[in-house]
Amino acid sequence: MDKRRIDCVLIAGGKWHDIDFARLELLKLLAEDQRVRVRVFEDYEAIDAIEAADILVSYTCDVIPSLAVQERLRAYLAGGRRWLALHGCNSVLRFLENGKVDAPDWAPHFMETLGTAFVAHPPVGPFRVEVTQPDHPLVAGIEPFEPEDDELYLSRPTAEIETLLHVDFEGEAPAFVADQWSARRHPLMYLRRWGDGAILYNALGHCRGHLDMQPKVEWFPKVQRGAWRCPEYYELLRRGIAWTKAGLR
Repeated sequence: MDKRRIDCVLIAGGKWHDIDFARLELLKLLAEDQRVRVRVFEDYEAIDAIEAADILVSYTCDVIPSLAVQERLRAYLAGGRRWLALHGCNSVLRFLENGKVDAPDWAPHFMETLGTAFVAHPPVGPFRVEVTQPDHPLVAGIEPFEPEDDELYLSRPTAEIETLLHVDFEGEAPAFVADQWSARRHPLMYLRRWGDGAILYNALGHCRGHLDMQPKVEWFPKVQRGAWRCPEYYELLRRGIAWTKAGLR
């Protein structure tokens, strides 16, 4: 058994999601390897801790690092580190007076690093996740699956990526400024190379509890767990965590 200690930073924070649930589930997955020691933060400003870590995992929504931290994150990746980024990490959200939600292009540098920028999603509901590269080891053996209450992320590309999972979508996202969508393939899981390192982004994994839409909604009526209800998602997370560790030298 390899007895090398592996230091991990988990960034879990942001808005409109059950961050407590996601944090706990990710910590349980990371704890499956007793070599992994985890420090947890709510944002990326703990950059000294990130730079000292072997691997980085993040689950956030509307959390944007300062420009100086963005540059240091790029250097961290370029030096050969790997980052597993989940769900809303590529989001900037603003609620407008007309009731719509906007996703303004306010963090282009960060979104270029991540490889996509969130734009909108249709109403929460079931959709079919397709496997783009069935022979790739990160998704090999995963059959198409249907989360019952996830957010289908419609994002725009900001860099060259290697798509591993996708969804084909045509329709409306009525809650968002960008509400009309013609038929197109959207990446749900992909690799973004950066220097000697890389980001593995998985846009699945929506979760929301009763209190997570405050102050917009005092009591959200239904708990949502998205792809967290699917065994396929946990397998993808385990493979993603293993991928971050496989990059260590």
